[in-house]
Amino acid sequence: RFVALSRNDLVAALAEKTGSTKKEADDFLSGFADIVIDAIAKGEKVSIPGVLSVERVARAARTGRNPATGESIEIPAGFGVKVSAGSRLKAAAK
Repeated sequence: RFVALSRNDLVAALAEKTGSTKKEADDFLSGFADIVIDAIAKGEKVSIPGVLSVERVARAARTGRNPATGESIEIPAGFGVKVSAGSRLKAAAK
């Protein structure tokens, strides 16, 4: 059964693992998220070797279909986010 790790659970585990307070762990997690978001917005790749990498990828313009009406619509080019698992993360999932 799949169990999600909530932000509170992650903060508590991070605090315990690093010997810091939950407040410090929460501040660290918020800061880390801000750094990743800012880097992706600038088009930079964020990599934690063995764990994961996150990068912005270009999406070409394409024709889609409105599911309610079946009408064709043009979807403009844009960007998406690609997250790739590293070797240690893949090994942990086995």
